[in-house]
Amino acid sequence: MKGAKYFLIALAVILIDQSSKLLVHRYMELHEEVNVMGEWFKLHYLLNPGMAFGIRWESEFGKLALTIFRILAMGGIAFFLERSVRRDSPAGFLVCLSMILGGAIGNVIDSTFYGVYLHNAPFDAPTPWFHGQVIDMLFFPIVEFHWPTWMPVVGGEYFLFFSPVFNIADSAIFLGVLFILIFQKSYFKHHIEGPSSPDTADEIAPGMETLGTTETGDNSSPTMPS
Repeated sequence: MKGAKYFLIALAVILIDQSSKLLVHRYMELHEEVNVMGEWFKLHYLLNPGMAFGIRWESEFGKLALTIFRILAMGGIAFFLERSVRRDSPAGFLVCLSMILGGAIGNVIDSTFYGVYLHNAPFDAPTPWFHGQVIDMLFFPIVEFHWPTWMPVVGGEYFLFFSPVFNIADSAIFLGVLFILIFQKSYFKHHIEGPSSPDTADEIAPGMETLGTTETGDNSSPTMPS
């Protein structure tokens, strides 16, 4: 299959994502936190009933709608990747699509099956199917402090830069989109610049270059008969 390596990249993202989630579920308690690299990189076990980076859709059927949307998006991305492979799109662009596809499938697995097999669906979910909560664990509290008390409005309040907790699937999606935005000029160079214009000489129809010449090669204008 042409482009199979790109679908293998997506599969690798899925395997890494699911392995990390199941390991966290197996060896950590919910809300447990483990320092990985000092105080700025930690594992923090959270369940996310909503979208990436903890964003939620507050509605009785919001979770079901979100899961269905994820499944449709997953199919659309897979179709677009296969089509882009056939069109010989740049390899970097195809790798980005593979990362996005792998991340999308990773979170779809959580939403679809975790409510049944890990029993983590919200207590008010009408069915555990399609209501599973996504496991998040990557936490980067890069900067945290309390604002000085003398500052207006925010004085004395706690500040944390980059508070979202996310997972490998979220990271793959984010990086895939980010790299496409950064390198879009090279990925879509043909569409931005358009096909190169042919030389003027190439646009002249065959034989037109001899118009107005004599058989002897004289380039002067032919003499009109009297």
